[in-house]
Amino acid sequence: MEPNALERQVMKKVAWRLLPFMELCYMAAFLDRVNVSFAKLSMLGDLHLSTPMYATGAGIFFLGYFFFEVPSNLLLERVGARIWIARIMLTWGVISLSMMFVTGKWGFYSLRFLLGAAEAGFFPGLVLYITYWFPKSYRSRAVAIFMTSAVLSFVIGGPLSGWLLDHPQLGLRNWQWLFVVEGIPSVLLGIAVLLYLPNGPRSAKWLKPEELAWLTSVLDAERAAQEEKKHFSLKQALLDWKVMLLSVIYFLSVVGGYGVDFFLPTLLQSAFPALAKSQLGWLSAIPPLITIPIMILHGRRSDRLKERRWHVAAAAWWFSLGLVLLSFPIPPLLVVFALTLCVSGRWSIIGPFWGLPTAFLTGTAAAGGIAMINSIGNLGGQAGPAILASLQSANGSFAMGMRVLAALVALSGLLPVLLLPADRHDPVPAKPRAENR
Repeated sequence: MEPNALERQVMKKVAWRLLPFMELCYMAAFLDRVNVSFAKLSMLGDLHLSTPMYATGAGIFFLGYFFFEVPSNLLLERVGARIWIARIMLTWGVISLSMMFVTGKWGFYSLRFLLGAAEAGFFPGLVLYITYWFPKSYRSRAVAIFMTSAVLSFVIGGPLSGWLLDHPQLGLRNWQWLFVVEGIPSVLLGIAVLLYLPNGPRSAKWLKPEELAWLTSVLDAERAAQEEKKHFSLKQALLDWKVMLLSVIYFLSVVGGYGVDFFLPTLLQSAFPALAKSQLGWLSAIPPLITIPIMILHGRRSDRLKERRWHVAAAAWWFSLGLVLLSFPIPPLLVVFALTLCVSGRWSIIGPFWGLPTAFLTGTAAAGGIAMINSIGNLGGQAGPAILASLQSANGSFAMGMRVLAALVALSGLLPVLLLPADRHDPVPAKPRAENR
């Protein structure tokens, strides 16, 4: 078989075997993380919670996430992806279901913190898992395709959440019913991970010997080339200036991302006050639906041009433009357009961004470095809603908060261009190394 034909065959098989299942798992994770934004429409009144209390509870998820992220990813590297990812999914699924029992702010805060602690390590673990299977030239598009699941969670979750709120069952309040229905898939998928997900290429019985040989030789050659330039220990990776800078960049983009995520239904309700919750759910699906092809094409272009920094910057800047538009009193349809800019920019950053650390970190250093970037970055999920809530005006406007988020997101695009070295893609040595997975 021609070498290029073999490459296409292997990467197509790997992508189709792994990415759809990973998307399904992360869709469940992200839905459990942000469905509180729809529950908010009813839950606040039932539990006598204020908007700042909601913002605290929504964001405290990321404190639990922060404290357990690096240990979780190191354990994944040690015990294997299959067992650890299944453990994460089963734990957070049970906690998400338990949200139906919340009776006040302290229960809300506690379960949101525990949900973050349970989910810690899931996203960076899957990013690390992608490096086990995809050479560098495929990673941005693989991450972008995988991350469409988070966007799909809004496409599906928005209409589903709105419908569930309008049609409660079993004598439950509508927000309780929402947590029940949307928590069950995570538990079922956690069981499925144990049955379906291989730890790495050598565990994949569906790879032919020549396919396995090609894939492992390329991945080992890339790893060897990187370690010849600089081999990072775990401590060196955690203290490396590029890792620290990437953590700051990711934090700034996430501040804006979750600021929009946790208040998107509220913004649409303000723009379209006459719509029922189920109608708002359908309307909320428009920005993420448009986002999916944009983020895939953006990731593919980043891989094709072998460039990451400017692709991160471009997406951050059109995201920032959307936030600026939302800070003005604009017509309802323009609100939908501005939210589309925000959502598409927010998610188009992800693919090129994760191509940056995985280009210079390998092995345990990659596990720890990716987890630290993600854990520090996701503290922005606590800051974003808090900024919007604290800067909300007396008449309910989020204008000042949106402008602050816009400035932070714009800075997240400027920093990689100014401070990170230009992308360099050295040729991959032909000499393979024995796979250690």
